[in-house]
Amino acid sequence: MIIDAHAHVWPDHIAAVVLATRPSGLDSHFDGTLTGLLTTMDAAGIDLSMALAVANKASTVLRTNEWIGQIPRDRLIPAGTVHPGLSPEENVASLRDNGIRAVKLHPLFQDVAFADPQVIDIMHALAADGVTVLTHVGSGGDAAANERGNPVALRALIDAVPTLRLVAFHYGGYHELDTAQELIVGAPVLLETSWPPSVATLDPQVVRDLIRRHGVDRVVFGTDWPMTDPAAEIAAIRALGLEPDEEAAILGGNLARLLGL
Repeated sequence: MIIDAHAHVWPDHIAAVVLATRPSGLDSHFDGTLTGLLTTMDAAGIDLSMALAVANKASTVLRTNEWIGQIPRDRLIPAGTVHPGLSPEENVASLRDNGIRAVKLHPLFQDVAFADPQVIDIMHALAADGVTVLTHVGSGGDAAANERGNPVALRALIDAVPTLRLVAFHYGGYHELDTAQELIVGAPVLLETSWPPSVATLDPQVVRDLIRRHGVDRVVFGTDWPMTDPAAEIAAIRALGLEPDEEAAILGGNLARLLGL
C-alpha cells in the first residue's frame, strides 16, 4: 500500500487562483482539485492520500472544514484547518463537527507562529483530543515567515506540547536540513519525505542516513502535491537504496499504523 501524507487540495473554483500565488520556483504540476488528485493517484499507483485544507484567516476555518470534511473517504483522508483567531474550543469543535481527525498547519501561508501562545494552546487542545497535526517546517517565504516556522521554533513547540501527534514535513526543515538534523531528527515526531521540486534533488546518502538515524518506523511518504509529480517521488524513494521492508514502511506502512488503517 502506498499512502501520500501530503496533498493540498482546494475547491474547483479557487484552485487556479491559489496556485497562482505559490512561491516562485515552485511551479505546480497539477491543478490542485480533488478530481485532479484522484486522477494523479491512479496514474502513480497511490492507494490513499491525506487531502490537506488550509484556512489563511479565522473567518474561513468553519467553511474550509465543512468542505474538506465532505470529500470521498474511500481514497482520501481529510486534514482540516485551525487558526489562532479562534479559541481552542472553537477549533476543536469545527473538526469534530466534520469528523476530521487530522490538521494541516502552515506557518508560511497562515501567518501563524509555532511560538505563539495561542497556537500552543490550540496544540494542547488537539493533543488532548487525539488529533494528528501535520505541519510545514522550514523556509519558503519571506524572512518573517521563515522565522515563524523554522526548526528551532518547531523544537520549542515539541517541548511545549510533548503529547502532540506531530508529522513534520520536509524532514523537519525545508532548506534548513542542517538545523533539522541537529534539532528535529531523533525528536518524538514523524518526519515526512517531500522536498519540492523533488526529493531526488537531495543527496540520497544524506536522506538514507537521516531516515535511519531518526528511525525508519517514524518516517512517512509525502509528495506536496500538486507541487511535485507523485510517480517521480515514489521512484526517488525507491532509489534511496533502502531495504525492501524499510521502503514499504515509509511508502505506506508507517502512516497506515498511525492512522489505524
